Amino acid sequence: MSTEISKESFARLVQQHAPQVLDFTTRLLSDRREAEEVAQDAFVKAFRQLSSFRGDSSFVTWVQRIAYHEAIDHLRQRAPYMVDISEVAAISDDEELSTGREERILLMEETIDELPPDDQLLLHIYYYEDQPLRDIAYIMDAEPNALAQRLHRIRKKLLRMIKQKENEQTER
Repeated sequence: MSTEISKESFARLVQQHAPQVLDFTTRLLSDRREAEEVAQDAFVKAFRQLSSFRGDSSFVTWVQRIAYHEAIDHLRQRAPYMVDISEVAAISDDEELSTGREERILLMEETIDELPPDDQLLLHIYYYEDQPLRDIAYIMDAEPNALAQRLHRIRKKLLRMIKQKENEQTER
């Protein structure tokens, strides 16, 4: 890809790939406004660093890599999220109506939310977006084999955490 590109051509690339990049940032940042801001920052940075794009990956994968690093930086700067106790009570009331399978899914989602943002993103990209490890490795600036091992460790950790939560629930 030529590094000499007009603003209009780049705007077409943004228009074409913005939904995918925004979905990517939304998975890591639950707040839509923050996700839009990070996605926009990633495209601005991509435009400024266009000369560094070598074509080793697709353009959207390259922008996702930039967005990934922007999102991680954003998460590190963000204040801890506080939950109102009334929201927790409302969730508990709704859970009484669920089946065992639904409870297990909710427990898994809750447990995934407790993982570090990097691990959450890795799980999302691999399982929900079904991207190959090679592309994920590029985005996360890691080796595919290292990511495969990391996925294995994350799955084992999730299983331990879920079993611990289930044991705590049965003890109550």
